Amino acid sequence: MDRPNRLSSLARLDIRITGSDDRVLALPAIPDRPEALRSVFRRVEALPPADAARELDGVRAVFDERHRGLAACLEENYLAAALRIGVPAAHAEPHRSLLGAYFTMEYTLEAAALFNPSIVEHPDRRRAPPGALRFVMSLRAVGEGHLSSTVFREGTIGTDGGVTLDDAPPRAVRAKASPDQRYLKEFFRRKLAYLGTDLGAADRVLGGLGEWFTWNELGATLASARRGPHPPAERVLDGILALANANYTLSMPAGSRISDLIMFPQSPYEARGIEDLRMVRFTEPDGSGTYYGTYTAFDGRRILPMLMQTDDFRTVKVYTLNGDCAVNKGLALFPRRIRGRYVMCSRIDGQNLFLMRSDRVTFWETAELLAEPAVPWEYRLIGNCGSPIETSEGWLLLTHGVGPMRQYSISAMLLDLEDPRKVRGRLREPLLVPPEALRSGYVPNVVYTCGALAHAGRLFIPYAAADEVTVMARVDLDELVGLLIADGA
Repeated sequence: MDRPNRLSSLARLDIRITGSDDRVLALPAIPDRPEALRSVFRRVEALPPADAARELDGVRAVFDERHRGLAACLEENYLAAALRIGVPAAHAEPHRSLLGAYFTMEYTLEAAALFNPSIVEHPDRRRAPPGALRFVMSLRAVGEGHLSSTVFREGTIGTDGGVTLDDAPPRAVRAKASPDQRYLKEFFRRKLAYLGTDLGAADRVLGGLGEWFTWNELGATLASARRGPHPPAERVLDGILALANANYTLSMPAGSRISDLIMFPQSPYEARGIEDLRMVRFTEPDGSGTYYGTYTAFDGRRILPMLMQTDDFRTVKVYTLNGDCAVNKGLALFPRRIRGRYVMCSRIDGQNLFLMRSDRVTFWETAELLAEPAVPWEYRLIGNCGSPIETSEGWLLLTHGVGPMRQYSISAMLLDLEDPRKVRGRLREPLLVPPEALRSGYVPNVVYTCGALAHAGRLFIPYAAADEVTVMARVDLDELVGLLIADGA
């Protein structure tokens, strides 16, 4: 049934977020086979200038309005294709841009699904009317080939508890990535070992680097190793470079909206997707704040826990999470330090809830069991549904459970404020289950969220149904916390 709990205030809002076929990215489409590349170069080079100009005009007439900065994209892909086969990048227009067009494709990033949302307070509070709250919502977008990326929407929670969403930008743009990171050798080595790299060979490459090193220092070391008398296997060098490139900075053009931001796979470890971003607005003891988000990078075989950090959603830093307990999916950071340390909720064994504590936000070495499945609708596994929310009575942690027929439910726990290892309350019944009208879809019988937002005494829970569409529920915060205390641990 639609509402198998005792919360009289639970309401489903008139919000339904679905993907758009019109939101497309211009991506590289460069063949792997050198001969296939060379044959395109030869054919385009043979075109008389007038014919090449006519073909390029046709491309621009159809695609200019669908993309921001298409000319720059064609130039970038032309240069990448020329570099791959060692061709001098000396072609003049119109052949230069036309070649770029042959190595570019459109990708509809949210054609299959838009789901697994997370929500945080907007960094710019000036546009919200008195008593209202602006927010940023992240969504997992799935397109051709089940490739996942993360898109963002902006909206407002009104004084009446209603929710409105801003229109999504009609033209999507891919944020530019650049390596920007210092690496701690000890943890870099351990991450390489976790990823299956030959450590003996890697140590011969990394040996000349200091305890901390930069991307440029690593690049020079890799180049030197390749030129040496006994170069390591390419798979070792590629693995080292791939791990380094998994740490990068995304930059949006000046004047961009937050909803223009798209976190599209950038590194080899993200090649098959960026999955389930869990955002949190994190506050330091001095009152300063930043936004963090944990997500899963997937390369088609391995998963890698990742962390994003931003102050404004226009410059975004991405890091690998490191340490023995930075494993598996579903990590969620608490919104402030507890007793001077960062705290993370995780599911490192794939079945139970754990708490992790650390002095550094990117390094996680130890974990303690927090909770195991306790009721039939979560016997298969439990996990978090995003970062905990601080209330006067404790940390409100939304959870998900998987039961018979792989049905997902959303529930909640209440953790002690000073010692979140202590569970004060746990719902005896789910908070949300798949409603009959939304139980069928790409993955049936699933409701799932990556984060909720509290405002003016209410909890707003955007959630996905059937891994396909995103809707939203609202509940009175005091009623939910009271029920958790009444149900007990």
